[in-house]
Amino acid sequence: MTVTAEGPAPRQPQLLRAADTPLGRARVARGWSQEKAVRALILLANAWGWQIAAESSLKVQLSRWEHGGSRPNETYRALLCAAYRTTPEALGFDRPGQSQTVKSLRERVNALEALVESLTGALSAVQGVQV
Repeated sequence: MTVTAEGPAPRQPQLLRAADTPLGRARVARGWSQEKAVRALILLANAWGWQIAAESSLKVQLSRWEHGGSRPNETYRALLCAAYRTTPEALGFDRPGQSQTVKSLRERVNALEALVESLTGALSAVQGVQV
């Protein structure tokens, strides 16, 4: 059996592409373009009665989230988890590195507190000598 086609070949649909991030991979795994993902987020938000950004803004935001330029707030994290039917951890929202950041910040605060105590003690000693 042979198959023949008349006329020019149709254009092949674009392949789905995304940033190599958990959020980008989740979208592609569902077989969704960014446009389809945005429409899903809008439909879900409307069903829940939530106010979110307009479609054009949301597409820009989704791209930034997928590429790590910014992180979605709690509203969008909930919508993305529901739309992609997955957990925050699977989308990279609760990264282990975040606890390291908190630990690092806590260590810096402790170091600053120790420095303030040291400087306060030194100032008291200097003022005590001058009295």
